[in-house]
Amino acid sequence: MKKQKTIQSIIHRNPSTFFVLAGPCAIEGRDIAFEIADQLVEKCDRLGIPLVFKGSYRKANRSRLDSFTGIGDEKALEILAEVGQKYDVPTVTDIHESAEADMAAQYVDVLQIPAFLFRQTELLVAAAKTGKIVNIKKGQFASASAMEFAMDKVVESGNDQVMLTERGNMFGYGDLIVDYRNIPEMQSFGKPVVMDITHSLQQPNSSTGVTGGKPALIETIAKAAIAVGADGLFIETHPDPKSAKSDGANMLPLNQFEGLMAKLVQLKSVL
Repeated sequence: MKKQKTIQSIIHRNPSTFFVLAGPCAIEGRDIAFEIADQLVEKCDRLGIPLVFKGSYRKANRSRLDSFTGIGDEKALEILAEVGQKYDVPTVTDIHESAEADMAAQYVDVLQIPAFLFRQTELLVAAAKTGKIVNIKKGQFASASAMEFAMDKVVESGNDQVMLTERGNMFGYGDLIVDYRNIPEMQSFGKPVVMDITHSLQQPNSSTGVTGGKPALIETIAKAAIAVGADGLFIETHPDPKSAKSDGANMLPLNQFEGLMAKLVQLKSVL
């Protein structure tokens, strides 16, 4: 099992900067994962932004049965571990059932609880007991105040290494809105708060069974999050979002990542 890391060691918490969880939605293969990681590490190092490399080893919440779910759990997790070792960066992946916690914890530094599952007690407790950092995404149907109870489940299970992530709230059947009051409210619980930029721009429940999105607003959502004081950002990115096997409709093109981060660093510096 990987040596346990703390939030402080991962995000190098500094009021003058923010950290970023970034990478592809899903691990599609070794070559593409390393292509993305190589560029993210280089760009984040240049800008002084702590990076956590993100990749889902399995996509469990797909709209259609024929949607891409993964390349195999162990294969994808091994790629995540390789990325972490080669670039000396922490890694994060989602888990969906309590039985997955111990398995994923052998490969990554942060276990992420998907928004749809943030109330699942057994899942939260299982993640907590690994000793890994636990990033809990706020449900699209939930208030910020509800996240304190999710956080407490992890903390009361013996693990105070918790991050909370805002990712928008459902607006009608097929859109999301971001209530930026949620960020300071969740920060009042004493844990770092992340703004999930790209998932907040999803347009779910499409009649085609493929989630849409509004990637043109990524910069808008990101700037607002930094202005409000988010501790970190979550951004899914890909060299060619149109060819991505999951969530391509709301991803940031990889060649736009550095330009966006540079603007955000500049914005943060004047706050």
